[in-house]
Amino acid sequence: MPLVPTKELVLAAAARRTGIGAFNVIHLETAEALVSAAEQANAPVILQISQNCVTYHGGLEPIARAALAAAHGSSAHVAVHLDHAEDENLARLAVDLGFGSVMFDGSALDYESNVAATVRVVEYAHVNDAFVEAELGAIGGKDGAHAPGVRTDPFEARRFVDETGVDALAVAVGSSHAMTARTASIDLDLVSRIHASVQVPLVLHGSSGVADETILQAIRAGMTKINVSTHLNGFFTSAVRAYLAAHPDVVDSRRYIGAGRDALAAEAARLITVFSSGPHAGTLQGATA
Repeated sequence: MPLVPTKELVLAAAARRTGIGAFNVIHLETAEALVSAAEQANAPVILQISQNCVTYHGGLEPIARAALAAAHGSSAHVAVHLDHAEDENLARLAVDLGFGSVMFDGSALDYESNVAATVRVVEYAHVNDAFVEAELGAIGGKDGAHAPGVRTDPFEARRFVDETGVDALAVAVGSSHAMTARTASIDLDLVSRIHASVQVPLVLHGSSGVADETILQAIRAGMTKINVSTHLNGFFTSAVRAYLAAHPDVVDSRRYIGAGRDALAAEAARLITVFSSGPHAGTLQGATA
């Protein structure tokens, strides 16, 4: 199926008041697992490649082309997105390669510098029909750089969206990156106030540390794009460990990596179903790795 624009998937979810899963690609097997998950759930998904992933692979193009090929080969609706790009040139390259969206992360900059850099990315992306997500208010856990108590101010959020023309906004409301326990507390009142203040979809980063029911509450309060990485990586790694423990003589890496891929796909399919279950969904708790 042709690649689906991120804008189309995010705006459709926002209109339905449901969530759209945005899951990070680490390597080819992750991308394969995520498109399989979307097919199993019969629902769309966004594949994300972070700047950290680009650094791991030594450049964007190899892993980007793998993710784009996996998306094109799927029967599901799949978009491809650049996550947490702090480099403007990397954001432009992703647009040039055909990504439907980029997330420019200028949150380490002062407000004026963040606005100026984000505007430059937005101008380039919009000329090329790409969707731009940006961040305002530091989200904790990113290399220990941000205090976990930081929160996005609704009035500053509206000003930032108006000044930059971004299409989606990642906000700090209590979640934290790289959490392995799903214990984060989300400020749902703040989510509602930001949602009422801005006219673009909101993005919840650090969702690995947030329980299913809390994510559903955040979606009801106004969140749309739900980013998950660490939680799914945990399922992949646990399955690999279990396979190696049960088959200590295995030398064919396809065996244990395949087990990881299957485990990640199953949990991603479950999360996609949870996020797209609608504003009146009940508690849908699942196992954690």
